[in-house]
Amino acid sequence: MAPTPSRPFYDGARYDYAQSVGHQLFQLLQQMRREVEHRMAAHDLTDAQWRPIWLLALGVASTPAELARELDMDPGALTRLLDRLVAKDLVVRERSDADRRVVLLQLTDAGRAVASQVPHVLAGVNNDYLAGFSRADWQQLLTLIGRLTANGQSLQAARAEADA
Repeated sequence: MAPTPSRPFYDGARYDYAQSVGHQLFQLLQQMRREVEHRMAAHDLTDAQWRPIWLLALGVASTPAELARELDMDPGALTRLLDRLVAKDLVVRERSDADRRVVLLQLTDAGRAVASQVPHVLAGVNNDYLAGFSRADWQQLLTLIGRLTANGQSLQAARAEADA
């Protein structure tokens, strides 16, 4: 049974952006990103640099096109970023043996060493932001964020269907 729709939480005539869930989540994300970037500086990485290194380490992407899609980044900007990571000896570009048009990205030993620090930094930031939360609070927060995400996915799927 579908949940009963509730009364809207926001009214456009009296909308206070500071009380908006979207605005508050955005502010939280910005704070957390700044904290992650501060801690990544100890590993000589910027926010823009640690993310592709981490995605390569996880195997989420292996080509510039995949990485650009995962990072929601312009391919030109990604090329410049990869140039910096190559210059820092963290990433190498190699042509695919199967298709010479395809460039594969690999972490160097130094890149793997840096990537191994990323989960420790991320865990530390998340744990610090969750200070004072119980395990039940943490689980409830994850559940609520999951519900928001599911609602957004439903909206996007409905829009894609309507556009088709």
